[in-house]
Amino acid sequence: MIEYVSTRDQSVRVSSSKAILDGQAAGGGLYVPADIEAVKSDWRSIIKGDFRSMAKAVWNVFFDDYGKEETDRLVEVSYKDKFSAPDITPLVKVGDAYVLELWHGPTSAFKDVALSALPNLMSAARGMNGFTDDIMILTATSGDTGSAAIQGFRDVPGTGIIVFYPHGGVSDTQRLQMVTPDSSNVTACAIRGNFDDAQTGVKKLFREIPKPVKGVSLSSANSINIGRLVPQIVYYFSAYAQLMEKGVIKEGDKVDYVVPTGNFGDIMAGWYALKMGLPVGRLVCASNKNNVLTEFLNTGHYDRKREFYKTTSPSMDILVSSNLERLLWYVCGPEHTLEYMKQLEQTGEYQITDDELFEMQKVFTGVFASDDKGAAAIKGVFESDKYLMDTHTSIAWACMEKYRSGEAPADTVPFGSDAAATVVLSTASPYKFSAAVLEALGEELTGSDEGNMQKVREITDAEVPSGLAGIFSKPVVHKDVIEISDMKPYVIEKCTR
Repeated sequence: MIEYVSTRDQSVRVSSSKAILDGQAAGGGLYVPADIEAVKSDWRSIIKGDFRSMAKAVWNVFFDDYGKEETDRLVEVSYKDKFSAPDITPLVKVGDAYVLELWHGPTSAFKDVALSALPNLMSAARGMNGFTDDIMILTATSGDTGSAAIQGFRDVPGTGIIVFYPHGGVSDTQRLQMVTPDSSNVTACAIRGNFDDAQTGVKKLFREIPKPVKGVSLSSANSINIGRLVPQIVYYFSAYAQLMEKGVIKEGDKVDYVVPTGNFGDIMAGWYALKMGLPVGRLVCASNKNNVLTEFLNTGHYDRKREFYKTTSPSMDILVSSNLERLLWYVCGPEHTLEYMKQLEQTGEYQITDDELFEMQKVFTGVFASDDKGAAAIKGVFESDKYLMDTHTSIAWACMEKYRSGEAPADTVPFGSDAAATVVLSTASPYKFSAAVLEALGEELTGSDEGNMQKVREITDAEVPSGLAGIFSKPVVHKDVIEISDMKPYVIEKCTR
């Protein structure tokens, strides 16, 4: 059975179901499989099935204490009638590359793939661990996690959810997706700060009040929860299988994946796919102007003490990438990881060794692109291929072009790439960022997100996802805006009700 260990305390070891229930380990650590070799699998067998079959295979590796029968049932429940695309995550040829569309779920963002699964995994874990407390899910969001988590956890018995998002730091469409659901167990609250402030606040609450009131325990729907991250591994296998079906690659060929990255969860899922045996070439970590990860992957220096920029790709406006801690644990070891995390908390920066950086650069390449480059990618790809991207996917596309052109950082060039195909992971429907998409296309804004969405539809003929079409007519239910310092009493009050 796979054992999960805390990245900050090797004595903390639990089953996968307990790791999912906890969300975050005591002391602020993240749960990781203690023996990475234990996830090695027959990848050729995994890619032979459809998406659900691949999900069952991957989940059975990482969540083995659930048992095969229960895991298979949970996969079916999680993905039944929730996605508009039969393949869940279809692969689309765009130019000489491929885009993996991850936005065909209920909130039109890639987070739906995992957050359709996590509530079911967590509900099953309660019974498996004799857990009688109600669970309050705390989630920090830069835009998409919040709405996907709300949709996943709304009306789940014994569970409540509080989503904290940066006031003025998300698109109006993203905000409406969070503040209009009227389920009694759902709360969306804006904080006066950025995503890093919200994320730091939530992590602090896990340490300070893991049980805010009697009979209620906290857990997480962010990708710090291993139950959020593992389902994302599946679509790397799905992309590979679809490339084989299309005759683009043959079995064993490597594939490069370009991943728009903020909190490092999506690209960490690709690393786990690699460790399972999937022929992953390079994992290109695509950042926007908040390029802390690009600097880190090129120099080994992580420095969050930099100016924070609000960009047109807000889900990537992050300076503290939580899931990077998981990679550090495997590459740098437990002792160095603990020291680096202490340095980050105390000084805002840390420097890994040259040998550790070398190991990371064998797989990862860090590239960043500006808003202007992302906008140019939206316009250029639409004009050439009639394919419309959102502002995050376009950053990844611009980073892919930069990487392919030979502008990749010199430190990673010696490793090169012998991949037979390149896949860009998408983030969301372009209609979640209609204003920025319109401006990228060189069009005038209408004055409202609803009008912008309609104008994008008229100009591009791209279909509006059903979950977004009626969002503007729904009443706003959640109107709270609080200071960061008020998060603790706010959570206690909500748990007391």
